[in-house]
This record gives sequence, C-alpha cells and structure tokens, in this order.
Amino acid sequence: MSSAETTGAGYDGPYPAPIEVHGFTAKPEWIDYNGHMNVGYYGVAFDNALEVFMVDHLGLGEVQVAQSGQGPYIIQSHLHFVREVLEGEAFYIRVRLLDADHKRGHYFAEMLTESDHSLCATQEALFMNVCHETGRSIPYPDWAAARLAQMVQDHSELEPVSQIGQPIGIRRK
Repeated sequence: MSSAETTGAGYDGPYPAPIEVHGFTAKPEWIDYNGHMNVGYYGVAFDNALEVFMVDHLGLGEVQVAQSGQGPYIIQSHLHFVREVLEGEAFYIRVRLLDADHKRGHYFAEMLTESDHSLCATQEALFMNVCHETGRSIPYPDWAAARLAQMVQDHSELEPVSQIGQPIGIRRK
C-alpha cells in the first residue's frame, strides 16, 4: 500500500488491545448543579478519545475528511453511567473495536479514573463512513477497510465486557 493511498496518519497494525487514550480531566465548566460531570460531557470525552483512536491508529476521522471528503459519523450510541466523575478528576478511555465491515464500525469504550482505574462510564457505538458531498454512506477505501479488519482481529481476544450489547429499558420482575 503506498502512502498516497492513505491519509498519512495511522498505521497498518498490529494495534494495542485495547487502545488507551490518556490526558483527560473533568473541567470546571463540565460540572453541573449535582456537583459531578454533566451527562453531555461524558459524550464529549468519549468523542475526543474516539478522534485520537481514529486519527492516530487508523488514519480516519478529521484527516480522512480533509483528504477525501468522507469520514465517520456516529449513527447509534449507548452510554452507561457507572460512577460520578468529579471536578478535577483525571481519567482515561480504553477503546476496542468489536466489528467492522466495508462501511461501518462497532466499538466499545470505557472511561476509567487515573487514580485507581475505577470504571466511570461506558459507551458502545456504531459509526458509518459518510461522503460529505452527498451525505450518504460510502464504502471505506481498501486501505481503511484493511486497517479496520486488522484492528477487529487484534481486539478479538479481549475479555468480554458485561455492558456490551445490553438493551436499555426498565427491568421488571
């Protein structure tokens, strides 16, 4: 694969399993009236980690859009809140790619504290490659599909996590 076929970012693997993105801290403006990180900022943190995951490891995301006019859109997401994140608390996000095909990817991410690695939240999401000109889904270029397939393979041996695939709803006995 020549460098002209890729975005110039990312690499062909093997990939860490899982991928960890460090350097997050709950900012004062992210704290709500309950004294913990507001629900919306969990999504911001997961999205920021996803961009690092996409660009640094796969060569997708912002660099892909700049070069080819196509990129990933989140089309479904499920957040699971496990514990509060307080102002100033440092955390990191672990990401694993569960599955991918020629247009889509399915990932699972965990937010953990830096201090004791306590689980704070999870996100499971589905993304799709979209052409910015048409607004419609488009297959990934061959180099990107190969990287996604390699990452799925590299992450396939990770231990199962109970939150993956869980439905949302009121549980009744």
